[in-house]
Amino acid sequence: MDIIYLHGLRIDAVIGIWDWERKIQQTVVIDLDMAADIRKAAASDSLEDTLDYKGVAKRLRAYVPESGCELVETLAERIAGIVLDEFDVPWVRVKVNKPGAIRGSRDVGVIIERGVRPDDG
Repeated sequence: MDIIYLHGLRIDAVIGIWDWERKIQQTVVIDLDMAADIRKAAASDSLEDTLDYKGVAKRLRAYVPESGCELVETLAERIAGIVLDEFDVPWVRVKVNKPGAIRGSRDVGVIIERGVRPDDG
């Protein structure tokens, strides 16, 4: 299995459960690891034969600020659904990080895996 990754995608959104959080924008940082078979793209050197990670980033930049999610868990699940359903990816690992959410910590968040991980053989 090959993995195409997109790490450190920073997007501002209203996210959180507290009243004060619903009145401000906070930055979430998204890391994606997406299963792909890159052999065809490597041979053709053509974007049409691979996962367009710029397209994934553009879609998430449009979705996340409008999502209205309160929990990072919900946001991660919805992001996984978008990647799996709209980009023909069989498996995805999604990390959603909310930097500064806990005083004294660098970041806090969730990591989920969805879909079927292709055989590595």
